Amino acid sequence: MSTATIEKPKARVVTPAEWLAARKELLKKEKEFTRLRDELSRQRREMPWEKVEKNYVFEGANGTETLADLFDGRSQLVIYHFMFGPGWKEGCPSCSFLADSFDGAAIHMAQRDTTLVVVSRATLPEIQTFKKRMGWKFEWVSSFGTDFNYDYQVTAKNADKGQTYYNYAMTNFPSEERPGLSVFCRNVAGEVFHTYSTYARGLDILLPTYNILDMTAKGRDEDELPWPMAWVRHHDRYSDGKMVDLKKLTKTSA
Repeated sequence: MSTATIEKPKARVVTPAEWLAARKELLKKEKEFTRLRDELSRQRREMPWEKVEKNYVFEGANGTETLADLFDGRSQLVIYHFMFGPGWKEGCPSCSFLADSFDGAAIHMAQRDTTLVVVSRATLPEIQTFKKRMGWKFEWVSSFGTDFNYDYQVTAKNADKGQTYYNYAMTNFPSEERPGLSVFCRNVAGEVFHTYSTYARGLDILLPTYNILDMTAKGRDEDELPWPMAWVRHHDRYSDGKMVDLKKLTKTSA
């Protein structure tokens, strides 16, 4: 068990009565934030839809599948765009960090008429090998050879020419593959519509580990790291559950 502690208090040490007063004051702000988040979610649900005109075809465990097939009989489809390109030895550690929670979520999402599927541009054999190693069960298909990743901003066009379009703006991103999440709906006529996509920090809400750490005194504790998530490893790469040695991290480590 780690013996790491906070070297210096980040706040005053106070009496129980003072602590309770401070907690109640923060609770007011938390409730306000919750109401604002509920309102934002309502506005998200009111976003207009765009009809998906292209006939995207994926390769999965069930063979060739269209985008409509991925709904698996439900009316809503959530796709996580996992950073895993063809020829890569393994999937992105940060995307794997998110994906560790997908199996539990997918079971419950299905009860709300929603299917969760992961899509990457890696080939199906590459996906299946990595998926087996990580012990995941969720549906994961390959978009290799299609426009899907390019159309939804998660594979860079002209990545060797500097800035590319990502998160609805021109930006620099250190990899040809980028993370994201896209949501689709299907009507009774079988037509498929794109209702929402989010990228970058918009994916924070998918990380239960981060959301729990945000409630602790040290928080995510990433300020001294070369970059956020520098500590993250594939779950089979942590050494006996101990903390990653931050002194050994460099800008090139991952």
